[in-house]
Amino acid sequence: MDIIKNRTVLVTGANRGIGKSIVETFLQEGAKKIYAASRDLSTLNSLQSQYGDKITPLHIDLNKPETIDAAAAIATDVDVVVNNAGMLNIEQPLSVSAVDAFKEEMEVNVYGLMRVAKSFAPVLKANGGGTLIQLNSLASIKSFADFSTYSASKAASYSITQSLRDALQEQGTQVISVHPGPIATDMADSAGFTEMAEPTELVPQGILAAMTKNEFHVFPDTMSKQVGGVYESFATNIVEANLMEG
Repeated sequence: MDIIKNRTVLVTGANRGIGKSIVETFLQEGAKKIYAASRDLSTLNSLQSQYGDKITPLHIDLNKPETIDAAAAIATDVDVVVNNAGMLNIEQPLSVSAVDAFKEEMEVNVYGLMRVAKSFAPVLKANGGGTLIQLNSLASIKSFADFSTYSASKAASYSITQSLRDALQEQGTQVISVHPGPIATDMADSAGFTEMAEPTELVPQGILAAMTKNEFHVFPDTMSKQVGGVYESFATNIVEANLMEG
């Protein structure tokens, strides 16, 4: 799609799953350069070998703000930021380790988003506004008991994403919230969704469509589209509306 042609993109968690699919799809659609970010740079070797100088590996650990700040100082030409990295703990709400699991997920899934937005919002502004894309989850709207703490952390990240949409509007930054259901990744396998999981390519395709249409929500797969269809009226009239206007 022309919306990504000649753009410079940063993707966190780019080494596998949805992140890797976003990198590959965006390059196929004409992205000029992608900063592929991971906690372990060695996991990006295959991407760099395949795509050469179109890939610039970056060290980003969402637990470590200094790595995000350092990446923002390097990727000064970026105009699309995709915060894909996240983590999942399998925890019931009453389990002994639920609180610790929730703290861990909040650190990555919520505080990580806030750190990425804080570091890269000035970069996006300097480059004309650009786009900030957050990989949330269907679990940000509908909680599931077996991964209750993950669902709660993603609900919080979705709330922050809504706030970022409002906060960055003045500088011309498009903010997109992505809500995949079961997608064929290691995370989906660990959550027990292997049999119903759909291809990772649906996510970048949905993102590109939202960028083109200037839409906030992305529901890329069959299950998420079902929820999105029911949720659409609330999303349009409440989440995306300016209720402060009265």
